[in-house]
Amino acid sequence: MSVKAKFVCTNVNKQKWGKQDEGSTTVVLKAVTSDSEENKKFWQYTPSGHLEMTIKNEAAEKYFELGEEYYLTFEKADV
Repeated sequence: MSVKAKFVCTNVNKQKWGKQDEGSTTVVLKAVTSDSEENKKFWQYTPSGHLEMTIKNEAAEKYFELGEEYYLTFEKADV
């Protein structure tokens, strides 16, 4: 089983940690609001949510764009 949610990127913050470190990017995503029919359905079941990630992978850093919407799929990890 998995759980799917829809979030929007509300903040992208690139940071440098000294001269030799390439730095990282912090992205913040929040649950979508009801501005489309699909978002209204997601909002009904997830009216609030917040995800913040610090990323040190150039391809992943470029993937997240301010204002874009993303699906999040949660699955239990095999331990």
